[in-house]
Amino acid sequence: MHRTHTCGELNIGDLSTTVTLAGWVQKSRDLGGMTFIDIRDRYGITQLVFNMEENRELCEQARELGREYVIKVEGTVVERSNKNPKIPTGEVEIKVSALEILNAAKLPPFLIEDETDGGDDLRMKYRYLDLRRNPVRNNLILRHKTAQEIRKYLDSQNFLEVETPVLIKSTPEGARDFVVPSRMNPGEFYALPQSPQTFKQLLMVSGFDRYFQIVKCFRDEDLRADRQPEFTQIDCEMSFIEQEDILNLFEGLIRHLFKSVKGVTLDSVPRMPYADAMRFYGSDKPDTRFGMKFVELNDLVKGHNFPVFDAAELVVGINASGCAEYTRKQLDELTNFVKRPQVGATGLVYCRYNADGTIKSSVDKFYTEEQLKAWADAFGAQPGDLFLIMAGPTDKVRKQLNELRLEMGSRLGLRDKNKFSPLWVIDFPLLEWDEEAARYHAMHHPFTSPKPEDIALLDSKPGEVRANAYDLVINGTEIGGGSIRIHDSELQSLMFKHLGFSEEEAQKQFGFLINAFEYGAPPHGGIAFGFDRLVSIFAGLDSIRDVIAFPKNNSGRDTMIDSPSEISADQLKELSINTTV
Repeated sequence: MHRTHTCGELNIGDLSTTVTLAGWVQKSRDLGGMTFIDIRDRYGITQLVFNMEENRELCEQARELGREYVIKVEGTVVERSNKNPKIPTGEVEIKVSALEILNAAKLPPFLIEDETDGGDDLRMKYRYLDLRRNPVRNNLILRHKTAQEIRKYLDSQNFLEVETPVLIKSTPEGARDFVVPSRMNPGEFYALPQSPQTFKQLLMVSGFDRYFQIVKCFRDEDLRADRQPEFTQIDCEMSFIEQEDILNLFEGLIRHLFKSVKGVTLDSVPRMPYADAMRFYGSDKPDTRFGMKFVELNDLVKGHNFPVFDAAELVVGINASGCAEYTRKQLDELTNFVKRPQVGATGLVYCRYNADGTIKSSVDKFYTEEQLKAWADAFGAQPGDLFLIMAGPTDKVRKQLNELRLEMGSRLGLRDKNKFSPLWVIDFPLLEWDEEAARYHAMHHPFTSPKPEDIALLDSKPGEVRANAYDLVINGTEIGGGSIRIHDSELQSLMFKHLGFSEEEAQKQFGFLINAFEYGAPPHGGIAFGFDRLVSIFAGLDSIRDVIAFPKNNSGRDTMIDSPSEISADQLKELSINTTV
């Protein structure tokens, strides 16, 4: 073997031991008569010392080493005179007696250090170098540990890990598929799975009553910080259960992971109906690390000749506690924030509840101070608070105010990455109306069961039907979601009808599942967690890219291997693909 020890394990108890280390040159320091080199591997750093008086040739050889050279050294563990308490090996160093260069290296394009000088694009192009840095490597170690704990917990609950196919059939629901041409079946295509949904339901029909898989999934959609074209999810399904069983068991998984991976003990996870999440937070994934709940003001503000409020479907605001002293410049910044195209509001009304008890607003000419104090009562405000109010169509203004609430939470330091606030959001609508297509779409997917008490509304009021669906939200990020499934073929056919599928279309797309239900499908349901998102929350990161070994950029490209790329004309011909327009 090239080494007897790693670069992160030697300590004062190893004095006088003869050792062999191998790794990369982190940095070197030439002090004339002495040369010091830090050697690094995955486990840590150890200082090497070369003495010119004792071995001139060896010392001169050490001086020729560049950053990231791969070397092997032999030597004796000695005590450092200048100790470094910041690293585990900081009390010792290796007095080198032999040095071998295993591989010379070019000067890297950025510093391989915790605080690098490389930008995102450069680091992605040389990802194999970026992975040598401690923060990125530690994120992948965290990812590994999280996966191990997931398997440990689910195995203890009698789940079986079963692999499902990667080359499957394209379906029209959900995001866009990545498609793969079939050479042996000209003109036909596989799709890469957006999730193993139908297969895990078929496993329930097969009698595998508890299934899980840490699985790659693929969606051809626009990218952002928490989205990649290929991603990993913790996919689970159970038979003979109800919604309460799933919430309890997977709340147990989340609490186990926080305890074992982060050392954090979570209380029980609260639950919030979708309707309340939208009413009080304007989002189906509210960040509940802080308050600032929405307060609806229609009854207090309408009928006072202020056209913006009188014409609005909803007038709603938040109380920014302690912000009454905001300057006009700060208030203008907030107004400009909500007017950005990403938010889309036309303006912002503010009202200061001053420390002396007086109230001043940007709409004083329409409201008396007594009327403004009624606003303060509605907000449950104290002197020193600031009210920020928006008006417009209900759905639109709630989404806009949600963006402002999150911005205020960030400005006030209320979105602490070391604080964790999980939440179950339940009772989602089963269907949502698509104006462009003039038909309903499944809010989750077409196999989600409606609440039994709402099935009668499917024909008369389909938009009011609630789903047996649930999402787990942590710190304003959707971590997982699932539902109780339809296991009755007649109800599944009815669901397809309301989604606009003819019998022929439903049979063509999902006939294998409908037919399987006719052979005895148990009541079943499941959930899938975004594994990358979960690990990024554990790591305190806003983006999932640094918890993925080889991620894509925001254009869906892997700049390291230059993918996607064109293929040859011969390959296209073999696949029966004609690219001529």
